[in-house]
Amino acid sequence: MSVSASSTLPEGSAMSSDGERPPRLRIRWAVLAADFMVLGLNYADRAAIGVAAPYIIKEFGFSETAFGWILSIFAVSYAPFGLIGGWAADRFGPRKAMGWAALAWSAFTAATAAGAGFISFLIIRILFGAAEGPQATVTAKLMNTWFPRQELGTAIGIANAATPLGGAVGTPIVVAVIKATNGNWRAPFIIFGVIGVLFAVGWFAVVRDTPEQHPWIKPAELREIQGAESGTAASAGEEAGAQDSGATDKAGAEEGEKSSALPGMWHYVARPVIWATALAYFGYAWILNVFLTWCPTYLVDERGIDLGHLAVAGSIPWIGGCIGMIAGGVATDWLIRRIGAAATVRRWTIVICLILTAALFGCIALVGSAVEAVALMAVIIFLLYFTGAQYWTVVAEEVPGPRYGSVAGVVQFIAGCAGFLAPLITGAVVEHAHSWATAFTIAVVIAAAGALLLAVAGRGKAAHI
Repeated sequence: MSVSASSTLPEGSAMSSDGERPPRLRIRWAVLAADFMVLGLNYADRAAIGVAAPYIIKEFGFSETAFGWILSIFAVSYAPFGLIGGWAADRFGPRKAMGWAALAWSAFTAATAAGAGFISFLIIRILFGAAEGPQATVTAKLMNTWFPRQELGTAIGIANAATPLGGAVGTPIVVAVIKATNGNWRAPFIIFGVIGVLFAVGWFAVVRDTPEQHPWIKPAELREIQGAESGTAASAGEEAGAQDSGATDKAGAEEGEKSSALPGMWHYVARPVIWATALAYFGYAWILNVFLTWCPTYLVDERGIDLGHLAVAGSIPWIGGCIGMIAGGVATDWLIRRIGAAATVRRWTIVICLILTAALFGCIALVGSAVEAVALMAVIIFLLYFTGAQYWTVVAEEVPGPRYGSVAGVVQFIAGCAGFLAPLITGAVVEHAHSWATAFTIAVVIAAAGALLLAVAGRGKAAHI
């Protein structure tokens, strides 16, 4: 289903043509809440390896380069499965794509506890990366399907705010479990794996691929989501009672016909704005992955923060990211409602905030104290995540719904490559050059280059207009 760009009923108490008010509790927010919970767990699982890193390195005697390979190998499968996840969301629906992925990554989270050496960690992390790969593109597809255009930035921003929140909550949980088990770094992975299975069950109970398929949705909310023209058709189908299923099948057939008439995904990927957005997202992902994988080790080894204080110091930047992700989505939607020019607003939000992020990131190694370093990290992650929803909304402005998941998958694949390169190169630079400043400078150059490229990329016509 492609979300119409036409206007929808205003939020509040506006009456529909049949006298029905929009429901106070909208099902799309329940779907968003389910996605939020799953993504939060996703990043808590990912953050666990960074927090446990000093213990794993000590137990197995890994060098920084060797452990960098363990961290980076995750992205060898994560990047292509981001693309595969987008295709699967288009082909099989986001409900199945995310639900089965959540079950798989929870199993491999628990399996991390069985790591017994370099090779076993590599294998587990490759499988873990493959399972987690689909989450970002499936989320983008789901939000693009369930939310009207003027709420899309807010919806994607809130959904993805769960990722830094997962890091913020996951970090102290991992620290607490390790301390409670006398240094047993394996325990939190098992606990998170079990929780993940429960979350996946909840996902299947709450989420459906499209609003028309959801048994709890009301006709008035369908009109809000789809817009006036498509909402009328949906309402007529629902009012037919026993004919609901046939109406949905017909809508699906019409959607398939529209999809087959569209150009292939590479037609849209070739647009300058799309590939420039992908490269800017690569710069975003580079900085993010340095934080996610090496930040705890940097704070312990370079800044002298002990395990007890790491629970707080490691969480503060992620709290800033959570606020930034929500603020970015809400602010850009608000600005667009007032001045229009959606593509321009979203693109320049990325450019400005990513350049500021890069500039501040280069200063981390220069500040004098651990407190100043953590505070600066919080500001950096806030600015970084302020752009987080915008990569997906820029794609939404250029790509019609039936091709959205696949094109978003390509964007995610390119950004996912940073998940392999950033931890590996950072570890190698720290080990051989003995310089965190050099590692941070590399990140600065890559992020700034992506932002500048997007600034000069041409703006295409929105495909769905």
